[in-house]
Amino acid sequence: MSRGGFSRDSPDESQTGINVRVFPALLQERIRRYAAELVARAPDVILAYTTPIVAALQQATRTVPIVFAGVVDPVGGGFVESMARPGGNTTGFISFEYAIGAKWLELLKEIAPNVTRAAVLRDATISSGIGQFAAIQAVGPIGVELSVIGLNDASTIERAVAAFARGANGGLVVTAAPFPTNHPDVIPALAARYKLPAVYPFRYYGGLICYGPDTVSQFRSAAGYVDRILKGEKPADLPVQAPTRYELVINLKAAKALGLDVPPTLLARADEVIE
Repeated sequence: MSRGGFSRDSPDESQTGINVRVFPALLQERIRRYAAELVARAPDVILAYTTPIVAALQQATRTVPIVFAGVVDPVGGGFVESMARPGGNTTGFISFEYAIGAKWLELLKEIAPNVTRAAVLRDATISSGIGQFAAIQAVGPIGVELSVIGLNDASTIERAVAAFARGANGGLVVTAAPFPTNHPDVIPALAARYKLPAVYPFRYYGGLICYGPDTVSQFRSAAGYVDRILKGEKPADLPVQAPTRYELVINLKAAKALGLDVPPTLLARADEVIE
């Protein structure tokens, strides 16, 4: 399997481990090239998903309207002047507000009550990585000691997760970042191998439990902005909006593999339970 600069040579990572080759520089260069090619076609408006795509498009144009979805921090990323008044040629719909980070930690503790140590996987090189971790740190005392694992490359992440797993009663909180977005299979495979319960921000990240925005709903809303721009409105005048609906997905198969009994009260709140 190969996708966007990522390849897995092992046929069964649960048995033989993960061999990956990640070429972030090559991936970023490819994104920039595609962005420039798209802008050169002189579209009336561009719909973009995720921070790296929007960043490349803004480098390519400051005039073609851009509507985004799946961006965590458009202000910190320099895409808009403010949420209420974006200015410029870009507006859209953020993935979530930082306060959701507190919910991730609470859900980890709820589905795995024995967890006393949590490693937060975040990308400290982007503003959203800093903001998400700060929200998690702000959670009141719930008996969980926090540490950090950088979302840099697969080999570094694997070594850090393996080292963390040597201690008892550990769990993972995976934040939104380019690496897990581009390579969503890597971290769930590590969590399964080292028997670590983990919570994720998007359902396509996979794994034990995820709590995040309804992505389909976001794209519907973004399509509405595209329509308004095509009818003459300006991105600068359309406020950036946060999700109005979040979804909780629980994977019972993953829970069973970890020896976890999911509380009935948590199952009752789930939007989807994967058997």
